[in-house]
Amino acid sequence: MNGNKKSKDSTVQSRYGQFAEHVETHDEPLPLNIDGYEPKGLEPTNRLAERLYAPTQLIDIPEPAINASIGCGNPLAIASIKAGEHVLDLGSGGGIDCFQASKAVGDEGYVIGVDATPEMITLANKNREKMGANNVEFRLGQIEQLPVESNSIDLIISNCVIDISPDKTAVFNEAFRVLKSGGQIAITDTVLLGDLHPQLKANIDIWSGAVITPLISLEAYLAYIVEAGFIDIRVDSLTSYGLESFEQLDEASQKTLTQNYEWSPLPPKTGLYSAAIWAQKP
Repeated sequence: MNGNKKSKDSTVQSRYGQFAEHVETHDEPLPLNIDGYEPKGLEPTNRLAERLYAPTQLIDIPEPAINASIGCGNPLAIASIKAGEHVLDLGSGGGIDCFQASKAVGDEGYVIGVDATPEMITLANKNREKMGANNVEFRLGQIEQLPVESNSIDLIISNCVIDISPDKTAVFNEAFRVLKSGGQIAITDTVLLGDLHPQLKANIDIWSGAVITPLISLEAYLAYIVEAGFIDIRVDSLTSYGLESFEQLDEASQKTLTQNYEWSPLPPKTGLYSAAIWAQKP
C-alpha cells in the first residue's frame, strides 16, 4: 500500500468517523451531499434518505441509519434480489441498504456490510440490534481488499462509495472475486459526463466534495468494470445534480463553480450525475 493511499484511507476514516459520531450525538440527519464532505445548505429536517428511497423502503429502518444516509441513489432499485441470497454492501455506513436487503433475502439469506470506519461499524451494529436483523453482519475492512470468501456472494450493492476509492481496479477485481458465477453488481455512484474545461472540472470536485479522490467520467468508470471481467453492463439511469440549471443554484455553489472560470451554459448531458449501473459475473 503506497503512502498516497494510506493518507487517503486515513482521511476517509477520520471524516466518516466524525459523521458516525454526529449521528449518534445529534437526533438529526447529516446536512451533507454526495460523498459526505461538503455541506449543501440542507435543513436538518431535510433527510437525504427520504429523497432517495420510497417510504415503504424505510419502514422499520432505525432512525440513526436513516439519518446517516449520504448516498446518491437506490442500488436495490436496479437489483434482482431473491429470498435466500447472500448480499454484500461495499461501504455500508450506518447500514440502511443492508437492512433493506435483509428484508428482501429473508431468514434464509444473509447480508454482509463492509466499511473501513470503525465508528460506522459500531453505529451499524447498534442499528442492527435495534432492528433485530439477525441475518446481517458488519465487517471492518477495505473495499479494495474484502474480508469475504471467494465465490460466496450473489449480489453486490454499493451507494456512492466506489467513487472515493483511489484504486478502483482493486475494488472491481475484488467484487469479481467474491461473486458467484452469475452474480450481479448494482451500484449507484457519482460520475462526470461530457467535455468539461479542466478548471470547471476542478471546481466541480470541490463543489461536490470529491476532495479525497477526484471524480472520473462515466466512460472511465465503466472501463474499470469491463476490465474486471463483468458482462452485460448497463447504465439504468443518470440523474443530474443540476449544473444545467446554474442560475437556480445557491450563491455559494455559484461562487465555487466559477472560481477562476467564467460560466457558460453546458451542452446537454454534460456535468455531474448519479449513475445507476448494473453488471454480471459470467
